[in-house]
Amino acid sequence: MIRLENIEQKYDLGEQEVVALNNISLEIKEGEFVAIMGPSGSGKSTLLNLLGILDNPSAGKFYLEGHDITSLPDKEQARIRNKHFGFIFQSFNLFSELSAMENVMLPMSYAGVSFSDRKSRAKELLTQMGLSHRLNHLPTMMSGGEQQRVAIARALSNKPSLILADEPTGNLPTAKGQEILDILKGLHKQGTTIVMVTHNDEQAQMADRVIYMQDGSIQDSSKQDNKVLESQRGE
Repeated sequence: MIRLENIEQKYDLGEQEVVALNNISLEIKEGEFVAIMGPSGSGKSTLLNLLGILDNPSAGKFYLEGHDITSLPDKEQARIRNKHFGFIFQSFNLFSELSAMENVMLPMSYAGVSFSDRKSRAKELLTQMGLSHRLNHLPTMMSGGEQQRVAIARALSNKPSLILADEPTGNLPTAKGQEILDILKGLHKQGTTIVMVTHNDEQAQMADRVIYMQDGSIQDSSKQDNKVLESQRGE
């Protein structure tokens, strides 16, 4: 699905140049669940932002389904991002002035989906997330777990082929965080490709593969034990 070749990401901070990613080559296959781990400042979130085309690399190539998208115009990158990717952030990133329904409908409006279809799909997704009683509530009227479920519904609104999750349980109590992880497991079972940044070893064990980062480089990319994975998925 995705192939990165010799990716570098550098930031010019006045007289100092910071190398956030150094010579990253990586493949993400369709249907994979990949966890990215590493200490603070290792480049995890920077890599996730590049995978989601939220940022462009300083050097290297980004291939999506075999097509080089590195140098595409911003407008075309935005179209691809909205069509192919769904994002889940640690801080939820919901619009505080919009209801749960309106937050979920928003990406579909950018994709040109009709109002009636946007409304119908948003209601369907929020109901699947157990939020049928919260459709018209603002984020400030909901718990953290409920807000994150709204964010997941929003991420799914355009039927993305890839979910990018950055510490999706980081701001939640353990029980509520487990609810979010169970939702991600379910999506993966249905065939959705997932890339998740986490600092939690136990959460990383959900994944097919764990990428360990240090100082902007990939130190290891290890596949999980298949028997363990099958046990965790109930297969």
